[in-house]
Amino acid sequence: MSHASAAQAFIERPRVGLLHLAALRALPEHTLGRAFVDHLEANQVNPDALPYLEARTDEEYVRAHLLESHDVWHVLTGFPTSVAGELGLQAFSLAQVGSPFALGILAGGLTNTLLYAFSQREERMRAIVRGWLLGQRARPLFGAPWCQMWESPLVEVRQRYGLDLEAVDAVLDDPMRPAMEVRNPGSASSPQSC
Repeated sequence: MSHASAAQAFIERPRVGLLHLAALRALPEHTLGRAFVDHLEANQVNPDALPYLEARTDEEYVRAHLLESHDVWHVLTGFPTSVAGELGLQAFSLAQVGSPFALGILAGGLTNTLLYAFSQREERMRAIVRGWLLGQRARPLFGAPWCQMWESPLVEVRQRYGLDLEAVDAVLDDPMRPAMEVRNPGSASSPQSC
């Protein structure tokens, strides 16, 4: 992680912190905080059950921040908590952070697909490709101060970080569409031919 926002995060070390679920639930619909608490409740995730990790070193901070941000990233990327959704989110994480842990989960997920769930290969591969594309195209999410954005509209947070879910989904729906056309909408240049 060699980007300016990561460097700043290592200095400031923002954390999600203690979650006041009632306060998040009271936020207007379509805010990040409300979407986050809706996600937690829909998936029966109890944030109090997650371990609180100390963050004395940079390595500890990375682990703690990624653990605390995992479900925020689900909300931002639109991935469900299904096996395919988790694989998609790990591909997003790999593209964003370069985490060997994410790569290990992807390897395990692909092995599981091959041995036990081959009929789900298209759904899982689509999620992985979608996650990778979203992660490559988005600005870095690592180190974002999520607790300062709970009241922000979800659409604005996605825009701030360059998470254009519709553009990536359009590429996946029409694989023959040139990637540059979607990556740089409005750009006059076209991809170079060989």
